[in-house]
Amino acid sequence: MKGRGAQVQVANRFEKFVKVNLPIITDFEPEESIKTKYQRVEAKTIINKVDSPDLNFSYSLNPYQGCEHGCSYCYARPTHAYWGYNAGLDFESKILVKENAPELLRLKLKSKSWKGETIMFSGNTDCYQPIEKELAITRQLLKICLEHKQSVGIITKNDLILRDLDILEAMGRERLVQVAVSITTLNERLRRKMEPRTSTAFNRLRIVQKLSAHNIPVSIMMAPVIPGLNDHEMLQIAGNASKLGARGFYYTLIRLNDEVEEVFSTWLESAFPKRRDKVLNLIRSCRKGALGEKRFFDRMKGLGSYAQMIHNQYVLANKKYYLGKRKMAALDTNRFEQNRRRQLTLFD
Repeated sequence: MKGRGAQVQVANRFEKFVKVNLPIITDFEPEESIKTKYQRVEAKTIINKVDSPDLNFSYSLNPYQGCEHGCSYCYARPTHAYWGYNAGLDFESKILVKENAPELLRLKLKSKSWKGETIMFSGNTDCYQPIEKELAITRQLLKICLEHKQSVGIITKNDLILRDLDILEAMGRERLVQVAVSITTLNERLRRKMEPRTSTAFNRLRIVQKLSAHNIPVSIMMAPVIPGLNDHEMLQIAGNASKLGARGFYYTLIRLNDEVEEVFSTWLESAFPKRRDKVLNLIRSCRKGALGEKRFFDRMKGLGSYAQMIHNQYVLANKKYYLGKRKMAALDTNRFEQNRRRQLTLFD
């Protein structure tokens, strides 16, 4: 399936009945692509509480549900089942757009209960996926955050973020923003197959260079590291990021929970059939014989000798390129309350 990470429609685990498409023999060639469809939805809330102890943020915000980037390994795929879709091709071809996200955010920031805690943009799906170029919902959200002095973190693998450099620079001057750029490989052949609708590795490194040049704190997330596929690139990615001004380098180990196991395994069979068994067996060696892991902390780094070898590379990368010594300045969450008091004074 050209231009798609998933090569299969998987069953929705919440559905009582499963529709099976039987093969039909015809004289026609099968479709090589599936067009992306966008569904406008009226969300009830936009800020989500995050209770995971192994994540460094407590609130997330996702203006889109589903992600057209189509990364075959994406841990967020199973969440699409809650909306009645599947974690396979539906996840990347049926995108739910929360058009009222700016209105909801403004209401939340004005509520007395909100204390200005940092919000992570893209805690689930990328806020800069392709449709953002047309709708600019993320840009509206950032404008509101700047207006209220609300601190944010951003995770993305799309150089569309550079469109909003003016807002990010203004937020950076007041220590209200940090950006993490997700780079999983520098191999374009691998990226095109594994992350078909993301920005190239070159353009993602350009994000690091541009943001760093404008004094916007930026780090690199190699997420995920996939044993036998991209784990050998860790030092190279860290080195390139360091030269361009990245202040931090982090990683997570792949985990194939729920339907992601079928999506990724099918993708491996299609993209790299000769490496499929090796890659899956190496993942199992890091996951106590399983392919998935849901336990906090263990899910990020894995267990066993191979997982330890990957972690040792990470330690070496930070030591060699001094990424561990470049401090990411803490975001200033006090500006929110200061700004709120100032606004109240204006109306007194």
